[in-house]
Amino acid sequence: MEYLNLFIKSIFVDNMIFAYFLGMCSYLAVSKNVKTASGLGLAVIFVLFVTLPINYLLNRYVLLPGALSWLGDSFKDVDLSFLSFIIFIAVIAAITQLVEMVVEKFAPALYASLGIYLPLIAVNCAILGGSLFMQNKDFVNVGESAVYALGSGIGWFLAIVTLAAIREKMQYSNVPPALKGIGITFITVGLMAMAFMTFMGISL
Repeated sequence: MEYLNLFIKSIFVDNMIFAYFLGMCSYLAVSKNVKTASGLGLAVIFVLFVTLPINYLLNRYVLLPGALSWLGDSFKDVDLSFLSFIIFIAVIAAITQLVEMVVEKFAPALYASLGIYLPLIAVNCAILGGSLFMQNKDFVNVGESAVYALGSGIGWFLAIVTLAAIREKMQYSNVPPALKGIGITFITVGLMAMAFMTFMGISL
């Protein structure tokens, strides 16, 4: 039950886009059509789901103060927490490179449509934010970190696919010239964020 609560909360209540506004650059740039948005969203889910548990294990057994005590008493006072950012980003970059090679090999059309935004997953604020939130939430095991990663990825996926669907429909709408393009997109994202705020009142 705790896993289900964490999963639902990470999708709707602690949504990376609408609650923390993380990963907005690629979110706004790639949400012009549903197909491309879906591809990037799935890539974000995969990268989050793989990197966050790995970073959890590294944080718990390598980086935290005293985490290296399993190597012996001489390591019990070692504190490598200052390396957290570097280690987390290195893991994210490695997994992102793997995803980029797979997409280029098996979905070249999607790879071409995503362009520079696929490798930029390595510096996507939502991906790094997931690992940093993992540190703050102090999960008790790797299972919780995996559930949180999956939920956060799905939340980001839902946000970008929903916006892409709305933007496709708006192409046939009578939008005032001054608001066409990014202007009406900002307004739409703001309204979507307000709608997601209603989930914050849910007690899980």
